[in-house]
Amino acid sequence: MEKMPRWADIILIPLISLLLAAFLSALVILAIGESPLNALDLMIKGALMRSAGWGYTLYYATNFIFTGLAVAVAFHARLFNIGGEGQAMLGGLGVALVCLYIPWPHWSLALVGASVGGAVFGALWAFLPGWLQARRGSHIVITTIMFNFMAAALLNYVLVNLLRPKGSMDPATAKFPEATHLPTFHDMFSTTETVLFRGSPANVTFFVALLACVAVWLLIWRTRLGYEIRSFGQSETAARYAGIAPGRIIVVAMLISGALAGMMSVNTSMGEAERLVLNSVEGAGFIGIAVALMGRNHPFGIVLAALLFGFLYQGGAELAFWTSIPRELIIVIQALVILFTGALDNMVRIPLERLFVALRREGS
Repeated sequence: MEKMPRWADIILIPLISLLLAAFLSALVILAIGESPLNALDLMIKGALMRSAGWGYTLYYATNFIFTGLAVAVAFHARLFNIGGEGQAMLGGLGVALVCLYIPWPHWSLALVGASVGGAVFGALWAFLPGWLQARRGSHIVITTIMFNFMAAALLNYVLVNLLRPKGSMDPATAKFPEATHLPTFHDMFSTTETVLFRGSPANVTFFVALLACVAVWLLIWRTRLGYEIRSFGQSETAARYAGIAPGRIIVVAMLISGALAGMMSVNTSMGEAERLVLNSVEGAGFIGIAVALMGRNHPFGIVLAALLFGFLYQGGAELAFWTSIPRELIIVIQALVILFTGALDNMVRIPLERLFVALRREGS
């Protein structure tokens, strides 16, 4: 019998962890001479009370949904893929090549092609760490960290020496053709009477991210491959006994994980910048780890956690603009959330388990 209900594990523990992180963040804000309540009010107004703020929040959340799903798929196979940053960088290269060198007649077709291009390049960059883990026993954490730096160096070389337009000093590709430009939320939801999401980069890729959530849920919980991934993640010995090949599961899980991370670049390169720039990922690969941890590796939880981190990103920009609170404080808040939802998970979990066990005994 489980020590506490499933809902408590999915909702209550992350909520308590978030409240603890918020409490410590409030102490930090007090220490620098600002009001935590005023800071919270600014963050809410800047990120949630205006359509433009919502546009930025959803734009950031789109990135975090993809990278959170990437981490979650690997987690289900007991693999800690922290190479989402590099996989997203190389996914951006796939998106750029598809957009620049294929004459697309319409953005809808270009979106499909770019999604495939980003997924393929991201999966290829995740393949070798997975293969090394499966065949040579190389630790996936070490190899994916190394591949992040290799991806940055490779992308820098390609942008500076191969894809940069003549006469340009910016390490970026040329602007993508107009036929590949994705409709933004401003284009989709504004009317002649009401202008919404003015100036925000949120675009149709957000709905692609939601479709990816549905696809991951179906894969992990409704397919044989998903059952094999979860079985291997729970017990390699039992999986071997059941005839599941560990090497195949490791490689396949990493391929899927890398593909999801690579698809993130559709949002940043094709949807927002409309070209590939050097630092387009901006740490989203690492934030995906926190999103997956807080979302308990479930697509629904990942969407909620991605929205939270999107709120923190946009709200942090508002704080930096209107107060003396530095933008880096949001990194501190993110670190506190990661600390409580990951490293200090048992600090919340164990007392709650004891509480539910005691309540169950009293009820019986």
